[in-house]
Amino acid sequence: MGTSSPPRAVWTGAITFGLVVLPCRLYTATEEHAVRLREIHKADSGRIRHRRVCEIDGQEVPYEDVGRGFELADAGVVPLTERDLERLPLPTRHQVNVLGFVPADDINPIRFAKPYFVAPDGEAAQHAYTLLTTALAHAGAVAVSKVAIRTRERLAVLRSRHGTLVLHTLLWPDEIREPHGLVPATPVTEREMRLAIQLIGELAGVDTDELHDEYREALEQLVDAKIAGGQIEPPPKPQPVDDLLAVLEESVRSARRTRQGGPSH
Repeated sequence: MGTSSPPRAVWTGAITFGLVVLPCRLYTATEEHAVRLREIHKADSGRIRHRRVCEIDGQEVPYEDVGRGFELADAGVVPLTERDLERLPLPTRHQVNVLGFVPADDINPIRFAKPYFVAPDGEAAQHAYTLLTTALAHAGAVAVSKVAIRTRERLAVLRSRHGTLVLHTLLWPDEIREPHGLVPATPVTEREMRLAIQLIGELAGVDTDELHDEYREALEQLVDAKIAGGQIEPPPKPQPVDDLLAVLEESVRSARRTRQGGPSH
């Protein structure tokens, strides 16, 4: 039986709150299981491959010879090495700087970007780690912080989850778009509002741990059909109905029947 390798830290540094310094490491907390389709040449289904080509000499460049540089306004480029970036005069490059604490509900969910598990770095850091994690849980608060990961400084929050400290990077305020003109104001009746709230109550409770991505299964059915020379009919698109009140009433009845174990229709 093979053994899985331990996760690799994506960031190493320390959390600072007040005068407390907590050495820590960050680990990616999520992984995507997306189905990736290959790019192919339509004429013969040959796979399309992308190559790194230098725009000056036209030569293909191996990965180990690819560096990074800062582009200037006059189109010039200043090469930057990893050693240069290590000297970046930015404290948050190796420090999660806690700026303060706010109630967890104060953070708009639309701002959440990427989560990381936080682990104490060394035995001496475990006491402070446990203290911060437990204190956040008891206070129902999150620690608003700044941290630089890879090539960007991010606003972030530290929160407690099941005894583990989690760091969520946040989008900056100017990265959030406003829905200008997308949602026109339309009045609703009291009856419609009561039915909508009733429908929410009838459909309350979803175990998201039992849900799964069905895209791969649908894609496999499509591929099998193409191999067999057949076709698959797509599911019908839902069509809006003009009589919203009648639809709400039927939705409540259908949800109630389903909850009681009867047929939905």
